Amino acid sequence: MRKNSAWNQYTIKSGNKSLVLETIINYAPISRADIANKTRLNKGTVSSLVAELLNEGLIYEKGPGKSSGGRRPVMLLFKQDAGYSIGIDIGVNYILGIRTDLVGNICEEVFLHLSNLSFSHIVQKLFSVIDQLIATAPATRYQIAGIGIGVPGAVDKQGKILLAPNLGWQNVNLKEIVEEEYQCPVLIENEANAGAYGEKTFSPHTWEKDIIYVSVGVGIGVGLILNGSLYRGTNGFSGELGHMTIEGNGKQCRCGNKGCWELYASEQALTIDDGAVHHSLNTMVHRAESGDEEAIDAFHSIGRYLGIGITNIINSFNPTRVVIGNRLVQAKNWIEQPLLETTKNNALWFQQDQLEVSFSELDTHSTALGVAAFSFENFLKGQVHNESLLVH
Repeated sequence: MRKNSAWNQYTIKSGNKSLVLETIINYAPISRADIANKTRLNKGTVSSLVAELLNEGLIYEKGPGKSSGGRRPVMLLFKQDAGYSIGIDIGVNYILGIRTDLVGNICEEVFLHLSNLSFSHIVQKLFSVIDQLIATAPATRYQIAGIGIGVPGAVDKQGKILLAPNLGWQNVNLKEIVEEEYQCPVLIENEANAGAYGEKTFSPHTWEKDIIYVSVGVGIGVGLILNGSLYRGTNGFSGELGHMTIEGNGKQCRCGNKGCWELYASEQALTIDDGAVHHSLNTMVHRAESGDEEAIDAFHSIGRYLGIGITNIINSFNPTRVVIGNRLVQAKNWIEQPLLETTKNNALWFQQDQLEVSFSELDTHSTALGVAAFSFENFLKGQVHNESLLVH
């Protein structure tokens, strides 16, 4: 069993202390006087809380800064490498793991391909990825502050995976398994929700309040940032739009429904001879790059079907931006045009004003970054439970 001092040694209990730390993170380098002005706390309170944060190794002094008349002030900065967060994206055919500092800079990355493995085998692969990320981490005061894991399925507010049909998982408590192994806070989140939060937090579009993130891999998940906050629904199950029906008498889906969107607009659609042969995304991208018409036509079809589903999303939520992310970003060159043509021709004209449909600039890292951010933000807020996730 691995020991981690972060869980038991550190919590920020004071709301004012949390406010001071947040101000330093957002405005560093900053003086004590400027913190007092921005937070409207008195200078004595600020000085006391700054002293605690310095003692805890979360901030450090650098200076002096510019004088506005009188002694030059000592400037304060956030010690972003005081600990690390691990973000894991578990896909149907891969595990992507990253280790970030406490503001989301990626310090280490591990990628593994998966192929039809059982739950227990995937857990062992997951441990292998986490072990590698921990082994390469420099010694710091707080070491690993938390582990966040995104999974392609329905996750309740306690972090239990109720159903991940493309993985064949049902009623799985991965959170307990990983916490037992690593003795640190672990959170589990739907991968599309995490991807949406990653886009909101780290993309160039952080100021936008209504962002729909469409994660396209072997399945399709949708994360909703509505009015600036991640929308989860009553029980945390929002965004399962990969299973909306777009073909009434269509193919049978693993979820039990027929004609689901993801059957026609994800990696599952890369079939030849009416489903007799399945081709990997990498193979099909390589073929398309070589001018193979069959591969290009397959991607064009995926683009059109993506456009159909995204049209429904646009008409339902009236967002300012729809972002397509995850592995299908690799096929952007052949998917983008038919997708945009379909949404332009089919979305209601008044829904298209101020709308942008784009591919993620975070590439395949949106989900891993999102769960890493959840973890280090909860660490800094002294929160370890899924139901109290910090959301901007």
